[in-house]
Amino acid sequence: MARARAIHERVITLDTHNDIDPSNFTPDCNYTMRLTNQVNLPKMKEGGFDVSFMIVYVEQDQSPDAFTATGYERAYKAAIAKFDAVHRLTEQIAPKEIALALTPADVVRIAKSGKKVAVIGIENGYPIGTNIQRVKEFWQRGGRYLSLAHNGHSQLADSHTGEANNQWSFGGLSPLGRQVIQEMNKWGIMVDVSHPSKGSMMQTIGLSKAPVIASHSAVRTLANVSRNMDDEMLMAMKTNGGVVQMVALSGFVKADPPERGAAINALRQEFGLTAGRGAGGGRATTPPCPVEGAASGAGRAGGRGDAALDALTSDRRAAYDRRMADIDRRWPAAGRATVKDYVDH
Repeated sequence: MARARAIHERVITLDTHNDIDPSNFTPDCNYTMRLTNQVNLPKMKEGGFDVSFMIVYVEQDQSPDAFTATGYERAYKAAIAKFDAVHRLTEQIAPKEIALALTPADVVRIAKSGKKVAVIGIENGYPIGTNIQRVKEFWQRGGRYLSLAHNGHSQLADSHTGEANNQWSFGGLSPLGRQVIQEMNKWGIMVDVSHPSKGSMMQTIGLSKAPVIASHSAVRTLANVSRNMDDEMLMAMKTNGGVVQMVALSGFVKADPPERGAAINALRQEFGLTAGRGAGGGRATTPPCPVEGAASGAGRAGGRGDAALDALTSDRRAAYDRRMADIDRRWPAAGRATVKDYVDH
């Protein structure tokens, strides 16, 4: 335990998937308080948790007008509410405690200053609608990764949920989805493949000019659920140079910590893949301002075994930094815009 704690305190710890609720980003109810949700500033400090990817998640609408201008506008407004929530936290509610990072260098700089770090990920490209310019807008608002689909086919890509009845909208990516990936490459947004179908993922790897990520996935041999990755997908990730972040929800890994540690070791030893951590938690409905852990991160890591612990600590942030830095290098033009151009205050 002492060794685990020492490593945990030495590195910059990062979780690539933490869901948020805008109702917890108000003057009267916010992350400066010890809420009952999984991640907030008091718990981050207690757990030694440095960097949280806060997720702009929008559910895949299944209503009759889902794929009309009206449906897309609803989704867009829901996404903007979450973008704005993160900016309120970092710019108005607690700017002395947490700051928004747009680059790997920002992550290091902010962490060294003693503040916690927020990064924005986007789960489900549905709010893009049919407006390709929203990719640039979401980048300007701070989004640094985006998945093209969630639980249900979007206008951009098939979802893993199609496996249930073998019903697919596109057999992978839609023509618009392919354009979105090209636009993401242009602006430096990482492509997240955790929820799209296997066909979508394999086509994404073939199309993207930059390595992809799986922000919160697991291994199908451990839990045979449709959004876990099989061996072919894992080998494709290895060839692509991508990063797989292990989801922490028990339904995807059966048990934690032993099988999650085994999954991390399998990724390293059998596939030569880098493994990190992407919790994918926090979406459960909670009562208004549920003031009450992140429990001690070092305590959670203590039972995983040395090899798994080393994988979590040494690879977790470095791998994401490499992917983000690589995208920054390839598309330097993306640095021309500023976040404030698209932030609503």
